Amino acid sequence: MIIEKFETLKDLYSYSTERYSARKAFGYSRGFIYTYSDFKEKTDYTDKLLTASGIGPGDKVAILSQNMPNWPVAYFAATAFKRVVVPILPDFSENEVRNVIEHSEASAIFVSERLFYKVSEDIRNRMPLFILDTLTKGNEIINNTSGITDYGKPEDLASIIYTSGTTGNSKGVMLSQRNICSHLYAAAMLRPGYDWDVWLSILPLSHTLESSLSMLLPMVSGSSVYFLEKAPTPTLLIQALRDVRPTTMLSVPMIIEKIFRSSVLPSLQSGKVIRAIYGTTPGRKLLHRVAGKKLMKVFGGRIRFFGIGGAKLDSEVERFLYEAKFPYAIGYGLTESSPLLAGAIPSMVKWQSTGPAVYGVSLRIDNPDPHTGEGEIVAKGPNIMMGYYKNEEATAEAFTEDGWFRTKDLGIIDKKGWLYIKGRLSNMILGPSGENIYPEEIESVINAHAMVAESIVTQEKGKLVALVHFNPEKIKNLMEAKDEALEAYYQKKEQIIKSYGEKKEQFVKFYEEKKEEAIRVFNEKIEQLKKEVMEHVNSKVNKFSKITSVVDHPEQFEKTATQKIKRYLYKQK
Repeated sequence: MIIEKFETLKDLYSYSTERYSARKAFGYSRGFIYTYSDFKEKTDYTDKLLTASGIGPGDKVAILSQNMPNWPVAYFAATAFKRVVVPILPDFSENEVRNVIEHSEASAIFVSERLFYKVSEDIRNRMPLFILDTLTKGNEIINNTSGITDYGKPEDLASIIYTSGTTGNSKGVMLSQRNICSHLYAAAMLRPGYDWDVWLSILPLSHTLESSLSMLLPMVSGSSVYFLEKAPTPTLLIQALRDVRPTTMLSVPMIIEKIFRSSVLPSLQSGKVIRAIYGTTPGRKLLHRVAGKKLMKVFGGRIRFFGIGGAKLDSEVERFLYEAKFPYAIGYGLTESSPLLAGAIPSMVKWQSTGPAVYGVSLRIDNPDPHTGEGEIVAKGPNIMMGYYKNEEATAEAFTEDGWFRTKDLGIIDKKGWLYIKGRLSNMILGPSGENIYPEEIESVINAHAMVAESIVTQEKGKLVALVHFNPEKIKNLMEAKDEALEAYYQKKEQIIKSYGEKKEQFVKFYEEKKEEAIRVFNEKIEQLKKEVMEHVNSKVNKFSKITSVVDHPEQFEKTATQKIKRYLYKQK
């Protein structure tokens, strides 16, 4: 198969819209869809709309929207016509949106109706704003010409992507036309596509992982891409899988991990006989294979590539996918690398490895531990960012003295060139005797416990502590019993005060004791659960990784767009 190599996004845009003009391009899972010809017509119109509004070559154009067919329209109206796109994550707060717009010096913004409220009035008043849902033709503009004849060079800035919008931490990753297009070629070399491929896009397009691999890559082969009209709840996702029956989709580990723990694992432990069979290696493999066939049906029956990236996949979940013969694939990268650095397609996956470096990328391990070979992963290639926008100090810190990009991830590379991620350099905990302790590995064991939803391991006064969010569905009965007792108490107390005169103190005391008993029983159950989790973990990890206490964290942990927990928010807890 001959894979096209593009120098700029204008080249990709022209190639795909001409070669695949009649094929379906971007649409909703249960709604309308653009053909590549429709997509070109809409994008060309939007380019003219920007030109008529005074937005020309080099100007920054922000996009704040959930996924929709007009998202790629806005993206290419900027990048294919020598403008610079600034995607903004939908979960950014109003203040973070302001910081990104101001720091990037955006001159215009495309915003969806759903997220319009996040753009403050003063920003709306000082720059052209376009509602992405309702981009329509207008005769007064459609007849204007773009005025752009020079569509730019490979080294031109194409996109500024902010992984954080908070004041003081705003780092805009600058990706050039060459960065994105070289990455696109490497991705297509790793996983060639076909015009009959159907993608289901569930991650935010404003994240590099999704825009590069679920929007740009399908265009190389003329594939079609479907979006969800609402947030991907389990019910909506299941319905979309039925409707679209995708051949290809990308996910972050948390989504497949939740599917495994909420739907697959309970069925494998449903009775004594099944549990006994599952406890043997041959039995486990057999049951995994049966469950894998059912999972294929849930995904529509024709999935051939289920890409997982954004964080490390839980080892138990990956073992299930591997033994179930589910066509999963692993990738590793960062926004700064457009994003793919290493990857493996379903036919070549190795358990807990992200695969070898992709085409054109070189990887090495800096400052390796002489005993384990573990060290910081550094990378070099044409997909590595230009730098951080208006931040020379951070840019300098991001590269080694000989020009390799510092990923700040720790890993090892085996003799065959396969990369294994151990954890984040910033997350690594130094043990009492200098041991490298990776909290992600301990968390993987904790999260395998049936009662745990998610966790974070941190260090406090030299001891390892686990913050654990227990599965609300699993402890539902405990919580309901406590809440009902409290509600009954407060209702009865009001009634007693109003109706029982001299005897009210006696009755109030009686119900106070009932309330305290309910809280005591609940707390005892939680304490017992914490003890069980600690014993479960410490029986499975090495002596340096044993936790000394488990702390109940009643709420879900706050996460990034790719569902990674924002660890910095919890280190002090």
